[in-house]
Amino acid sequence: MLLHQIKPNSPRDEKKPRVGRGGKRGYSSGRGQKGQKSRAGHRIRPAERDFIIRLPKRRGYKNKPIRLPATVVGLDDLETLQDLRVTKELLLSSGLVKNAKAPMKILNNGEVKRAFEIGKGIEVSAKAKEKIIKAGGSVM
Repeated sequence: MLLHQIKPNSPRDEKKPRVGRGGKRGYSSGRGQKGQKSRAGHRIRPAERDFIIRLPKRRGYKNKPIRLPATVVGLDDLETLQDLRVTKELLLSSGLVKNAKAPMKILNNGEVKRAFEIGKGIEVSAKAKEKIIKAGGSVM
């Protein structure tokens, strides 16, 4: 018996077809049709367009601002309040602010006749702050 006459006891499994190397799979060999990716030895270089694509997009549904826009309260709205100590809870209960999670800001709209105490967590514009302090109030 010679080496070339030796055969295995169990039958061999069928080989899986090699796709994309020409031959049995036809014209495109599983690589799609024309183009850089269908050629042998293709290698895509990074181009400017590719860098632009990798940048995060600005506009659209998924890219909403993380912070809510501030709810604006004017100085003339403060005059309608009963209490002189202005807090987030008071603005919510009076109906001047509807969203408790949104930041609140007092702007310079109107005049101040009473001495208001503005609590923590409420932003105040520079002009409004001047008017409140001039009327004898305070801003924390």
